[in-house]
Amino acid sequence: MLGSGVLAERPHLFSDAQIALPRADYEQIAGFVRTVSGLVTLPAYQAAVAERQGSLVVPMPPGVCLAFDFHVGTGAPQLIEINTNAGGSLLVTLLERAWGDDAAADQADAALLEMFITEWATWQHGRALQRIAIVDDAPEQQYLYPEFVRWQQLFESHGIQTLICAPDKLRCDDQGRLWHHDCAIDLLYNRLTDFTLTLEACAAVRAAWLCQRAGDTTGTLVTPHPQAHALWADKRNLQWLADIETLQGLGLSADQAAELARCVPQTVPVTVADAEHFWTTRKQWFFKPQAGFGSRAAYRGDKLTKRVFEEILQGGYVAQHFAPPPEVSVRDVASGEMMTLKYDLRVYAYRGFIQLIAARLYQGQTTNFRTLGGGFAPVFVS
Repeated sequence: MLGSGVLAERPHLFSDAQIALPRADYEQIAGFVRTVSGLVTLPAYQAAVAERQGSLVVPMPPGVCLAFDFHVGTGAPQLIEINTNAGGSLLVTLLERAWGDDAAADQADAALLEMFITEWATWQHGRALQRIAIVDDAPEQQYLYPEFVRWQQLFESHGIQTLICAPDKLRCDDQGRLWHHDCAIDLLYNRLTDFTLTLEACAAVRAAWLCQRAGDTTGTLVTPHPQAHALWADKRNLQWLADIETLQGLGLSADQAAELARCVPQTVPVTVADAEHFWTTRKQWFFKPQAGFGSRAAYRGDKLTKRVFEEILQGGYVAQHFAPPPEVSVRDVASGEMMTLKYDLRVYAYRGFIQLIAARLYQGQTTNFRTLGGGFAPVFVS
């Protein structure tokens, strides 16, 4: 469990609420996850990503800790974005235990651990997984640092040595093996938001990744990796996922294409040529950086200023048709009064199967952990 000091420093990490997800919505989300996971493996899809990225897609483990963020309500669930280093899963299993659902928490913990075992076995058949490094910038200062500790505890309880460190504390040898002092790293659990590993602090991790990309299995396995981000989380992919004809051209059947497209709001690149159109219709759109994450530099159109819009026009943005978040009434623990919060669903998945679903409650334009009564909440299928 988390200590009282951790929660005192993060008072809005957990919400005192549960979210009910209708069975029909769950089944649609599960079908979406299965179908899009198949799409990502198709040669035409990988070729399209490779052409855009300017680098081939090579055989590689898929990457751990994938998540899909949805809004639900009337009609089909709406995909807001896909994340390739999604946090929070092991905090949510703590919540499930707090609500008395130990069986669900045990099942999710086992699935999350098995994800790493499978990822390693897919890559390396001759070596045991002995040591993992959980890596992020200034990890002890990260809001979700308690989850890093939870991962460390989970791995070590199954005999896998685990350390938590910043990327610049690692060095890479000629075989692509990362080292922390005199400790060789088998697998690097990548929590960095430098998705292409281009920053100087990530130089050693990038060197290991380049060896991995070249097919050298004697080094450290970096996961999730830049290729996973390109295949899944680049927001330009949403334009393809929302278009039935494009999906069929990439190799899906008509039924599969319709299954995906009905769950993805229209998403288009923002260009200077269409500036007038986007400005006059801005209330219909949510503007997001194509390589961003979370709420960083993301703007709801009806809150957009002309100055920020001009910055968006400089390039690197997509516009997604606004899909309103659902709302739920929760009681303020301090005052006892009811209040209305927005929420999204975070669906953790691996290789096409759902591991866990959580809700994130908030007020404002996007999810955050600064809202009274907000934070992670468990989800049960009704």
